[in-house]
Amino acid sequence: MKREIKKTQFIKGIGVTPAIIIGKAYLLDRGKIEAPARVIPEPQILQEVARFREAVEESKKQLRLAKEKLLHEDVAGPTYILDVHLLLLEDKNLIENTEKTIKQSWINAEWALKINLERVRKVFNNIDDEYLKSRKTDIDYIGERILRNLMGKDKETISQIKEEVIIVAHDLSPADTAQMAKDKVTAFVTDMGGKTSHTAIMARSLEIPAVVGSETATHHINTGDTLIVDGLTGVVVVNPSPEIIQEYKERQRARQKMERELFQYRDLPAETLDGYRVKVLANIELVEEIPSVLQHGAEGIGLYRTEYLYLNRKDLPSEEDHFQAYKKVVEATHPHSAVIRTLDIGGDKFMSHMDLAEEMNPAMGLRAVRFSLKEVDIFKVQLRAILRSSAYGKVKLMVPMISGATEIREVKKILTEVRLSLTAEGIPFDPQMEIGIMIEVPSAVTIADILAKEVDFFSVGTNDLIQYSLAIDRVNESVTHLYEPLHPAILRLVKEVVKAAHGAGIKVAMCGEMAGEPLYVPILLGLELDELSMNVLSIFRVKKILRAYTLRECKSLVNASLNLSTPEEIEELVYASLRIKFPEEFREKYNSRVAVQ
Repeated sequence: MKREIKKTQFIKGIGVTPAIIIGKAYLLDRGKIEAPARVIPEPQILQEVARFREAVEESKKQLRLAKEKLLHEDVAGPTYILDVHLLLLEDKNLIENTEKTIKQSWINAEWALKINLERVRKVFNNIDDEYLKSRKTDIDYIGERILRNLMGKDKETISQIKEEVIIVAHDLSPADTAQMAKDKVTAFVTDMGGKTSHTAIMARSLEIPAVVGSETATHHINTGDTLIVDGLTGVVVVNPSPEIIQEYKERQRARQKMERELFQYRDLPAETLDGYRVKVLANIELVEEIPSVLQHGAEGIGLYRTEYLYLNRKDLPSEEDHFQAYKKVVEATHPHSAVIRTLDIGGDKFMSHMDLAEEMNPAMGLRAVRFSLKEVDIFKVQLRAILRSSAYGKVKLMVPMISGATEIREVKKILTEVRLSLTAEGIPFDPQMEIGIMIEVPSAVTIADILAKEVDFFSVGTNDLIQYSLAIDRVNESVTHLYEPLHPAILRLVKEVVKAAHGAGIKVAMCGEMAGEPLYVPILLGLELDELSMNVLSIFRVKKILRAYTLRECKSLVNASLNLSTPEEIEELVYASLRIKFPEEFREKYNSRVAVQ
């Protein structure tokens, strides 16, 4: 009988771990749970609340076991993600409100949980910051875990898989990822997820090759299918031909060789062939990320996002909450500096007790420095903690979304008041602590020469600068193709910022996603940025590319780019240059925005 030859298919997703894996698919059947809706007789209400509490406790137990497994395997880095999920299981907004809904509405725990999960999701939907908005999936993971425990639905246990497979699932939680036995699960593919989702972060930390956000993988892949998972380009090849398998095996060998070579860049300076020195820093949001920062040879923290201190809680974080978090980061980073960004999110998006109006366009509403200047008491609490932490190492304060000189002058006035109060109380701090601003609003670029006289440094936040300059909503799938970091307008804006900063004798960094993309490194060098701050996993590659160029070459590339008309033309020019320097890594161009990460 003639063996059926299955048709080869190519599925495109988001690569999160730069490796190539070939193996057999294992389709994980995780159907969406439909929560039953029932009215509960009054005498059974307390029993229903107890059932809910038991499901929550069981969920905590499962997460603690997953955390213990990671610690036992000496993989401490990503355990903070499971800690976040454990904290969510203590969240009063979700747990206590669900119990209250059961008692007040006389409904079953599943239905009450579903109602309250939807309320929390709406809070995250209103957040403009793409990174923070993606944290909504953590709520979904916790909700599903509690629901399954309520309904007695056991998940297929990934840890019990007995043979080498590539897991294919609609979605996986970080706890699922933590349970993967690396000698059995060689890679995974999901329909859901993004590059900054916690599942993706876990995959990178555990070095499990993965492609997320494929949208339709579970519709096209069956258990037993042969798969090629390219975690670099985000391509999944289903039932490849022998020729395609051979081609990918060659790429696999080249990739493994390159990964071994990359580690040598950890302790090497980020310096061009002609001696131009650039600082390579890391972006973080949690203290637990510091070990990974140090392992990857970052020269400090270029962006510490402080928003997580405010999320998932009814009350405001105290000064001590702030101080303890900042102190840990500052001490762990010493002798390098840590740039702490003040709150970059609107108050109505996370503080349920604050009666602020719903906004039509939160991206341009009461957020970031605007919120801080409106709620000065809240702002002062954070500033006091940041100043106090400066006594334990080198701290720089960074203020987001400055659009004019008046805002930064107001911030400095408040900061002076806080300094005076700390001095009066005899609390130590660094009186020379630098203050800088994020350049992410077009008006700030236009008056960069004025703003440069007000501060000690600039940091270009390309995520928002690109969004605002090109009128692109980054989370609107209909226009994301227009989000072009190499748009001639963006390069000219960055050039103006650098010119104004250097003209005033201050340094300029870049902390947006653009800073960590290898494709953009020659251009950013040519624009003469002083510092690049990025995801730690980008550091080795950025250093490698940086050390292969001269500043003169990069300036020439920028000059040529500024004479071109479209992002596509500029990208082709830069890619051609990289292909000459790194023929093995850049020999083929799938989609360069993904392929060169």
